[in-house]
Amino acid sequence: MFEIIITVLIGVLGGIVVGVQAPIAGTMSQRVGGSACSLIVHVSGAIAAAIILVIRGGENIQNWHSLSWYMLGSGVFGVILHLTLSYTLPRLGATTAIVLIIIGQLAMGMIIDQFGLFGVAPRPVDQWRMLAAILLIAGAYLMIQ
Repeated sequence: MFEIIITVLIGVLGGIVVGVQAPIAGTMSQRVGGSACSLIVHVSGAIAAAIILVIRGGENIQNWHSLSWYMLGSGVFGVILHLTLSYTLPRLGATTAIVLIIIGQLAMGMIIDQFGLFGVAPRPVDQWRMLAAILLIAGAYLMIQ
């Protein structure tokens, strides 16, 4: 039970970080442009990741060559995320932009779970998960109003 609580708290922390980082990046993109913002964010993130990697003893970095092409290229999705945020956030506001991102994540997560894509164990979408998704989307709609 304790492990589940810690895992949920880490997930919430990730959401908080996205909630803070998105408006910062949105404001930065207005000053330097979306692509420049994405570059700055990813370079600073790479530096932070390198420091953490050194502190953690390198983990299993030597196995990078065995990763699939889509794993090695997944940073492209981060760039797309930053470009979409840099476009939507100044036009729609932080809440709406983040809610739209969450709706996209929810839809893609359900597809990934349903079909077991990218090495994720399949978790079929049943009526309860579908109801939860509908309620989340309805809540997102109300947030946007």
